[in-house]
Amino acid sequence: MSDVTLYHWEPNANSGKPMLALMEKGVDFNSHYVDLLNFDQHKPDYLAINPEGTIPAMTHGDRVLTESTAMMEYVDAAFPGPKLMPDDPKDQWRIRWWMKFMDQWLAPSFSMIGWSVFIGPMVRSKDPDMLKAAIDRIPLPERRVAWRKAIYGTFGEEEMKESQRRVAFGIRMLEEELSKREWLASDQYSLADVNGFNIAYALPLSQPELSNDEKTPHILEWLRKIYERPAAKKTWAMGKTDLATRIKILERS
Repeated sequence: MSDVTLYHWEPNANSGKPMLALMEKGVDFNSHYVDLLNFDQHKPDYLAINPEGTIPAMTHGDRVLTESTAMMEYVDAAFPGPKLMPDDPKDQWRIRWWMKFMDQWLAPSFSMIGWSVFIGPMVRSKDPDMLKAAIDRIPLPERRVAWRKAIYGTFGEEEMKESQRRVAFGIRMLEEELSKREWLASDQYSLADVNGFNIAYALPLSQPELSNDEKTPHILEWLRKIYERPAAKKTWAMGKTDLATRIKILERS
């Protein structure tokens, strides 16, 4: 029995980051699926692990870890296996720069669009009284606001426009950077690629006019190479909803 337990949802976005990092390192872990669409992350059992009610969380022995990017760095440092952070300080800086850019700039915009298009409609069909009670249980006020907007489709027009602008800007930056080297932030596969892939893997599906083989060939090749890695295949095989099937957009024809 492994002393590592990962509490996660589908293998994408924040949950997918430590999932893929653990797989790349070859770390055996106990998978504890937290059904975000059923609000499992706000129920007492999970709040006993992570009182903020955010996913993912990880336990290693008696240590509890949260925040997906910090968890990835912990996984890389704490366990044997292929290094996902190179020794060169310049590469380390570039990797952390891109992870911060992804987390603070791109991910919130992807999230707003994704919640509006995918998650909101998936949850909206539930009983209204149950939804209200579930939202009221969310510990973090900002997450209550986000859930209300997603469920009831009240993201403002300006908010959506700004998210789309940021996504377009981020895609241009990614394409330019990936034209310089095989991987995103260094000459070896790293945490920047793990981070970026889990945020951007569905780009050709969600943003087909902005990211495709003609306009962003470097992004598409980068995504396909990561998808073809055994660790990515194992990670996405753990998905339980149709969200995980979006990865098939990266299969080569």
